[in-house]
Amino acid sequence: MADVAAKAGVSRALVSIIFRGKPGASPETRERVLRVADEIGYHPDNAARLLARGRSRTLGVMFTVHQTFHSDLIAGIYPEAERLGYDVLLSAATHSREEAKAIEALLGHRCEAVILLGSDAEAAYLDELGRRTVTVSVSRRVPHAHVDFVHSAEAKGVRQAMDHLVELGHRRIVHIDGGRGPGSAERRRAYRAAMRRHGLESELRVVPGDHTELSGIETGELLLAERDRGEPLPTAVLAGNDRCAWGLLMSLTRAGIDIPRDVSVVGYDDSHLSHLMPIGLTTVRQDAVLMAEHAVRFAVERLEGEGVEPREAVLDPKLVVRGTSGPAPEPQVRAASRVGST
Repeated sequence: MADVAAKAGVSRALVSIIFRGKPGASPETRERVLRVADEIGYHPDNAARLLARGRSRTLGVMFTVHQTFHSDLIAGIYPEAERLGYDVLLSAATHSREEAKAIEALLGHRCEAVILLGSDAEAAYLDELGRRTVTVSVSRRVPHAHVDFVHSAEAKGVRQAMDHLVELGHRRIVHIDGGRGPGSAERRRAYRAAMRRHGLESELRVVPGDHTELSGIETGELLLAERDRGEPLPTAVLAGNDRCAWGLLMSLTRAGIDIPRDVSVVGYDDSHLSHLMPIGLTTVRQDAVLMAEHAVRFAVERLEGEGVEPREAVLDPKLVVRGTSGPAPEPQVRAASRVGST
């Protein structure tokens, strides 16, 4: 500002007034100062100004690099934060960078609140974090932690998917578990409950997995190996999330399995790639934009002093039927060998 003031022939104090948009300078002087600032490439450091007032007005967002649904959430976080006058800083967790390190980096950059997308941190860590700073967990609920939660009604979404498959005539329905992934425990319980409710408990099967394409590929290879040993393929698979469903589809189609004539596949999330595949994925939609807006508002309201107790937003999911689900195949009846009969 001193350089701008010297070149424009005014005081540093007047330059400060002009940059803050306060009255006290004539239109001609204001125009001259701004022109000089532009000529020498000076831009006010808003972050430094806010820190001088004890505020950063920045929300930190921890996400996982390869989770496509996190991209959808981030796309919704930015406009809502901007609308409320806050900046957003991202920090990624990867295979080589632990979640806690990504979170601490956000705090080290003076983020006033953190929004965690699909956290798998220990419950004790989340509770301690929530007592240190305003914290919002998206897609994962941890009972009794001092954290705000935003997630979909997992059981309702799974129930919609299972009812859809049963109405199509499916009985041998397998679930690929999401491991420690967000919402996995709730989805697993809902699958089991749905199978019992439809009288299919004898067909119930949960295959261990996680929220990655590799998990889907490995499950596909397992089911194909069982088929080669004479065991029937399931007629439908409910995957833990869309990424897992994509991996399963890759594995089955490469082996010549027709989707959905031979096997129906249902995912969970409805991330932005789900409708771009050669066969659109039937999946349970979580409203990423609405979840993002709730998360930002929860954080900002806590920062602005509107409530101190943790809150929870549970949003309704919706089944989106596309090309990977269809009627159950007709039972295969093997003709008895009649060699030698007359």
